[in-house]
Amino acid sequence: MSRVCELTGKRPVSGNNVSHSNRKTRRRFLPNLFKKRFFIPETGEWIVLKVSSSALRSISKQGLSSYLKKQQARGFAEGISLAPKQGC
Repeated sequence: MSRVCELTGKRPVSGNNVSHSNRKTRRRFLPNLFKKRFFIPETGEWIVLKVSSSALRSISKQGLSSYLKKQQARGFAEGISLAPKQGC
C-alpha cells in the first residue's frame, strides 16, 4: 500500500535527521494520510479514498464535487468519476 494522496499526489520526501553534534542521517517525511469514505451525490455511491489532511480541509471548505473538478483540471484524481453509472 503506497503512501500517496489520491487527490493531491503528495508522496513521501526524504531529508536529514540532524543531531546536536550536526551529524546527518537520512530519513523520510511521510504525508499525513487518512482513509476516508466519501459520498458522491451525482453518482449516488460511496468511494473510499486515501487523502491527506490538507485535501480533507479543502474538501470540507469547497465540497467534494467542486474540489474533484478542480483537481481533474489540474491533472490529479484520475480514477474518480462524477458521471452517473450506466445500466444499474
